[in-house]
Amino acid sequence: MSDIRFLTLLADRYPNVQAASAEIINLNAILALPKGTEYFFSDLHGEHEAFVHMLKSCSGTIKDKIDDRFGDELTEDERDALAALFYDAASEIRRRKASEQDFDEWCRVSIYRMLAICKAVASKHTRSKVRKRLPEYLGYVMDELLHADDEENKTSYYEAIINSIVECGLAETFIRELADVTSSLAIDQLHIIGDIFDRGGHPDKILDYLMEQHDVDFQWGNHDVIWMGAACGNWACIANIIRNNVSYNNFDMLEVGYGINLRPLTSLAARAYRDDPCEAFKPHLYDENKGDPVSMGTAARMNKAISIIMLKVEGQLIMEHPEYEMEDRLLLDKIDFDKKTVTVDGKVWPLKDMFLPTVDPAHPYELTDDEKTVMKALEVSIRNSEKLQEHIKFLFSHGALFKITNGNLMFHGCMPMTADGEFMDVKLAGESHKGRALMEYLDDQVRKQFYTPEKATEGGKPGDLMWYLWKGSKSPLFGKDKMTTFERMFIEDKSTHKETTGPYYTLIKSRGPVEKMLREFGLDPSRSKILNGHVPVKIKKGESPIKADGLLFIIDGGMSKAYQKTTGIAGYTFIYNSHSMALAEHKPYSPMKEDGTQEFHSPRLEVVEKLDKRMLVADTDKGIDIKQKIADLKELVQAYRDGVIKERY
Repeated sequence: MSDIRFLTLLADRYPNVQAASAEIINLNAILALPKGTEYFFSDLHGEHEAFVHMLKSCSGTIKDKIDDRFGDELTEDERDALAALFYDAASEIRRRKASEQDFDEWCRVSIYRMLAICKAVASKHTRSKVRKRLPEYLGYVMDELLHADDEENKTSYYEAIINSIVECGLAETFIRELADVTSSLAIDQLHIIGDIFDRGGHPDKILDYLMEQHDVDFQWGNHDVIWMGAACGNWACIANIIRNNVSYNNFDMLEVGYGINLRPLTSLAARAYRDDPCEAFKPHLYDENKGDPVSMGTAARMNKAISIIMLKVEGQLIMEHPEYEMEDRLLLDKIDFDKKTVTVDGKVWPLKDMFLPTVDPAHPYELTDDEKTVMKALEVSIRNSEKLQEHIKFLFSHGALFKITNGNLMFHGCMPMTADGEFMDVKLAGESHKGRALMEYLDDQVRKQFYTPEKATEGGKPGDLMWYLWKGSKSPLFGKDKMTTFERMFIEDKSTHKETTGPYYTLIKSRGPVEKMLREFGLDPSRSKILNGHVPVKIKKGESPIKADGLLFIIDGGMSKAYQKTTGIAGYTFIYNSHSMALAEHKPYSPMKEDGTQEFHSPRLEVVEKLDKRMLVADTDKGIDIKQKIADLKELVQAYRDGVIKERY
């Protein structure tokens, strides 16, 4: 009976034998197509322009297609100029309008050339799928041009369409739309392996952009999960996200992008730290604020004010959760206000800043009334920010703590492991979990703390677990012994700033532990890979993103400007197409200059594995789903022919 009910529901969509058979034919044809290209990014950290540039360039594969198609026809400069149209069509059009003697002719030639590249990209997809990616108003015209052949009787038709596009004044729009369609078709699946937020100025714009894309998924990073906890209204999480972004001068994103009210914090900072230079709290300046410029002095005072609040509310949370085993992070009560020192791990250190007017030595973790006012205002703003809540729900609906796709395992940080290579038992809420079971438990609890906190087995306030995942020593999203925020703010000696990574990062240099992790997730080490982010690969120091003889890849190469001096590059993209797996190594993104020029860098592509044979859709996870659908449709056809279900016409 359950099968009949299912087939009856399926019959609503395919009401007769012809309709069901036509879909079977279509699905069988799709199985024979080449596998679509997957792109894997990590650690975007708010770098909106750089990330969009990487997507538009398809991490260098667009330039490769241009070289393949026009290598014998165009000079290298001409091929670079064509690539620039795909990377940033609007900027290239502005430059050409100012420099080309016959701009209309340049548009005609550019459209011809761009169509050739778009055709090459579209050839891996069904015509139906291509149509779905086309723009609303120019879609019909674009469809005709992309599928017009080179027969003599179609040549004049082809030319007439392009001439009409130019004559109607639509050439610029058409070029921009064609660039977008090409990158959309080139990227079949987009995987973001954590850390969209913090450091860079516009994670809000990244999420706006990604919400318009197709087939996007996320594996949450620690910088994402702390925002997810803040969206629950958790004060420890809120204090962290505000401190992280005030310290990077991201006021446009906070106040303009998400509408978070910082005025109470500004007022507190002005009163409490009026005469304090707050030298150690001056923000990093990588991007300028356009909508909400804040002076360096004001930003430094705000940073110090929220940092003290953060230390207090974190201290309260640590004491509420002894199971987190983070008592070593309770440092406000270790300050000797007379001697101006602090005791950390049993050693006494001089403090470089002792101006702490809001800290009561007798009750160091209690918030003042003004600090409570600040936190209440921030909580209200965050809970009522429609855009922020929409973005967080998008991270939940399209994200998870880990994901397995086409035989590859993705998670942001690490797997908690012991030094001898065993999965570490992590005890939370009175129960121990390890390996895959730990990841599944944490994923479940994070969702419940956001949507149904009354059903969560993890105690405390909604968001407490997200805070632990942000910086807990056994968190798979953090992977270090501690986060030395206090030491960096108050102790000069840099030896106290060190954060030691867990055993995972040593173990992954060898095949054995990585093979063990793959098997733990039901994967075959002979064909599967692990993809991580989180820890920037320091190319300058000779580090490689390739670990365990090519079984694991760490693709955080420093898209964040804050890391690029250390890494020497600007991030990686892992690319998995029907022929091979490859790493794209990116150079730092160059924004447009005042004279309107912009320098584009094509990434360095390295094929890390060639497939034995071309991979088809039939060989993928999508292929498994399609085969099941074909089997269901065949049952429906048989039910029609047996008279069990009546056909409709």
